[in-house]
Amino acid sequence: MDTKNKILDAAETLFADKGFNGTSLREITSLADVNLAAVNYHFGSKKELIKAVMSRYMNELAPRLEDSLVLVCQQEQQPSLLEVFSAFIEPLLSLNVFRDNGTSNFLQLLGRGYTDSQGFLRWFLTTQYPGVITNFVEAVQRAFPELTAEDIFWRLHFTMGTVVFTMSSSDALIDIAENDFDQSLDIGDVIRKVIPFVSAGVGAPLQAS
Repeated sequence: MDTKNKILDAAETLFADKGFNGTSLREITSLADVNLAAVNYHFGSKKELIKAVMSRYMNELAPRLEDSLVLVCQQEQQPSLLEVFSAFIEPLLSLNVFRDNGTSNFLQLLGRGYTDSQGFLRWFLTTQYPGVITNFVEAVQRAFPELTAEDIFWRLHFTMGTVVFTMSSSDALIDIAENDFDQSLDIGDVIRKVIPFVSAGVGAPLQAS
């Protein structure tokens, strides 16, 4: 494996486990068995390394997710919010083919971008991959046209909070399902369980003004 990918793999492992703020470049270079000069040469800074780790996943995910959402929007009948959110399932699970445990790792990294207050990362993702956001918002509006831009902002914010919490504790949830309910689940099953919940939340009746 070349030096650049060794650094990316080490950074991904540590960022997912300890968070962006909790991981130092020294820890990354130690795990990757490279020197700090190699990180500076390939990435220039920790922020650029974080972007590179996320881009590796987003470059794989974004085209699949955009296509999946376009199919929902192109339906003759008005889609349901459950159909909109279900459009995420297969693209997300395809990350397990792209990288070992890719789905779980990506969702943990995405969650870290919010819990670690990485504002630059959220800006980077929305500006570099605008098609995902545009197609998703369009699909939500088509499914629930009464929602205003403000409604969508708040409901998707709460949705992200639910997803981040669920994915960050997915291993524990899988263990609980096995020990308490005798269910053998994987990350795909967890995603399929949370999808109806968040779609119902986004589709909750509007409050009278």
